[in-house]
Amino acid sequence: MPWSIYLALKQLFPTGRVSFFTVLSVLGVILGVCVLLVATSVMGGFGYETKKMTVETQGEIVIRARQPIADQTHYEQVLEAMPEIAAWSPFAQGYTMLEYERRHSFPTITGVSVDKFQKTIPLQRYLIAGSFDELDDDSIIVSSILAYNLGIEAGSTVSLYSPLMLDRIKRDEIFLPREVRVAGIFEIGHQHLDSSTVICSLRLMQDLYGLRQAVHGFNVRLKPGADADVVAAKLNNVLPAGSRALTWFENNRDFQTILAFERNMMFFLLMFIVIVAAFAITVSLMTQVVRKTREIGLLAAMGGSARGVAACYCFEGLFIGVCGTAGGLALGWVVLHYRDAIVRLLNRLFLGPDVFERFYKFANLPANTEIKDVVIIASLTLAASALAGLIPAWRAARLKPVEALRSE
Repeated sequence: MPWSIYLALKQLFPTGRVSFFTVLSVLGVILGVCVLLVATSVMGGFGYETKKMTVETQGEIVIRARQPIADQTHYEQVLEAMPEIAAWSPFAQGYTMLEYERRHSFPTITGVSVDKFQKTIPLQRYLIAGSFDELDDDSIIVSSILAYNLGIEAGSTVSLYSPLMLDRIKRDEIFLPREVRVAGIFEIGHQHLDSSTVICSLRLMQDLYGLRQAVHGFNVRLKPGADADVVAAKLNNVLPAGSRALTWFENNRDFQTILAFERNMMFFLLMFIVIVAAFAITVSLMTQVVRKTREIGLLAAMGGSARGVAACYCFEGLFIGVCGTAGGLALGWVVLHYRDAIVRLLNRLFLGPDVFERFYKFANLPANTEIKDVVIIASLTLAASALAGLIPAWRAARLKPVEALRSE
């Protein structure tokens, strides 16, 4: 073992014990790495869960047109000709007023082709009551929070009011609400979707909005491994004018951009915790250099090179960084594992049990740790720790043996 590394270990662990300054320096790095890992994983989790919910409820690609699509033949031919497409389903979307026992709500309503929809959107797995097979032209499926707020159960009969009623009233015509049965209740786990969504058959939606045989667009499911951007570009080259294929990201671009910006800004700001820990390492090592000036002079007088003395303190900084990084990653993964329990405890103590769902729209705190994030955090922390030892190393290497031995 090189004498510089041996000496560094002896200074870190004098007489077999751990130095108090070493413990504080390692703890600072541990906390910085832990906070960075947790924050990055949670922000990545928001993006991952949003993507997952978007894809599972809309498909990887959504085709929309400026006007209702009356003739679907060309669109169907284009979709069937694409080998990357696994399934597709037409839809019509709008708003409705839902009434049940004099309680009202104004959810979004989506009409779907029952047979094709099941192959494109796996809604069946999210049903908590009823069955998707029971959905027909006289029934609907409602989201869980909407059902709870209105007291709706599977099998209940509700009334749907169409916006066409206002147009008919202007022409002195009567447009009665549609009485339908609740065939099922679904829960996705996203508060916005679970609180204001109604699914119905395509023909029922066309009747409510007077669309006849027209639709508003198509949900497209891709085969595994297919690139959504590439397929969307191919579709845009052959779709009629006024129509556009949007990937899941383009369809939610604003929200995804905000999430990415917040994630990057949080990483940048929290990185200062690691930088502060690096300064603490520098102060600790500088203190050692001042306290051990005579010992450094003795080493130089015995033939120790300035490079070896500098390497000693650089190694100490790197060793503290390695221990702190390993401990911080371990602590971060423990916090992530118990994140939901921690959030529930904090809500119960300070905010209330439903604050997280109300403002952040998720039933549980999401987290998604990517390998590249772990590598970036570890690399930056180790680099900062190694650099923290440069100033003390430079100071120790510049000491002249005679002056160091005279030091009091």
